[in-house]
Amino acid sequence: MSDGKGWSFSHDLASAAQWTPGLREIFEYRDLGIKGGTKGDFVAHLIRHNGKKTKDEVQQWHVHDCTFQMVYVLNGWATFEYAGQGQRTIRKGDCINQVPGIPHREIACSEDFEVLEIVAPADFETRVVEAPKDQRQAAE
Repeated sequence: MSDGKGWSFSHDLASAAQWTPGLREIFEYRDLGIKGGTKGDFVAHLIRHNGKKTKDEVQQWHVHDCTFQMVYVLNGWATFEYAGQGQRTIRKGDCINQVPGIPHREIACSEDFEVLEIVAPADFETRVVEAPKDQRQAAE
């Protein structure tokens, strides 16, 4: 059955979960089948810390070339810095609507950090950028 966009029904079974490496060296990713079901219009995945202590490019200032990005924290915490928004610590139960193209960087995260992330389109680019000149602090 399709909704007219060519999307298809999907059911991703937790019992058959496949965790794989992805964008971040310190995380592993579980695709939830939304990318295939929406023909690449969206991706939804779980991201969790894998115990590695390495630093990676995403701890530098960067942007994602996407039209929508939502992050919902399932476990743990992480501190990010966002251009024009200052440092924000997100914790279990928190949700971020990360506006398209906002420069940001990760400062730190807990070893039990796990999030649900939904992004459009599914195949988006991540680019390292220079630190923003204006880094106003916002209340956490």
